[in-house]
Amino acid sequence: MTTVVGIHFRKPGKMYYFDPCGLPLAKGTPVIVETQTGTEYGVCATGPFEVEDERVVPPLRKVVRVAGDYDKKILEQIIQKEQQAMEICRQKVEKHGLEMKVVEVDYTFDGGKIIFYFTADGRVDFRELVKDLASVFRTRIELRQIGVRDEARMLGGLGVCGKQFCCSSFLDEFQPVSIKMAKEQNLSLNPTKISGTCGRLMCCLKYEQNAYEHLHGVTPRVDSVVQTPQGRGTVTEVSLLRGNIKVRLDSAPDAPPKAMHRTDVKVLKPGRSGAGEQDEP
Repeated sequence: MTTVVGIHFRKPGKMYYFDPCGLPLAKGTPVIVETQTGTEYGVCATGPFEVEDERVVPPLRKVVRVAGDYDKKILEQIIQKEQQAMEICRQKVEKHGLEMKVVEVDYTFDGGKIIFYFTADGRVDFRELVKDLASVFRTRIELRQIGVRDEARMLGGLGVCGKQFCCSSFLDEFQPVSIKMAKEQNLSLNPTKISGTCGRLMCCLKYEQNAYEHLHGVTPRVDSVVQTPQGRGTVTEVSLLRGNIKVRLDSAPDAPPKAMHRTDVKVLKPGRSGAGEQDEP
């Protein structure tokens, strides 16, 4: 086992493990750490805890110190510089006639590198732009192309639920989301109904997927032949979340289907999936 502390950096995103070096750290403690790109300012997402050795990607970098008032002042200055760099970069992009959108700028805490994040429909030849920016800022320049989901995370905003984007508030990393999830949850397949502001499938489709997979496994599907306390019958309708089903009994084919709970029946022959399933909003 290895003792680590989870660190988030200034932008929402993945939590990284660092060696706490015996420092008195707690969730929310601002710290200075050493990273691949140089010295960075981060915030503890957790206190020190132990993880299996195989979960640690070597080398495990160290927390240098708890951030003080001086470090916080430097951070404020960096944020101001980033805003200025954003405007300068956008002007340079327009000057070079490049089809790209500058989304965010990230200075390393020690000022040794500036990363410009941008979106574009295809590949962009930004070599001349890099040279131009390097002559202005006199430091290492990196341009990094990102996708629309990353753009939404960086810019933030409110989702259709009225709350802040999950990706810009608490999600550590993006989870794969597929149209199959929407189908299994019996949602409208209209792209405007199941897509987020970024234009991709909503991350929240993932949250309930395990529950739906379990319910599909224990609930008879439409057209299943089942044994009920009143005799054999065929499932005509399913309310997946409540576990209620309607069964047309073989002994009374012209009568209205009987309502019962999924636990009251035994499946004799599985039916088809999808049709007739109803989920409460």
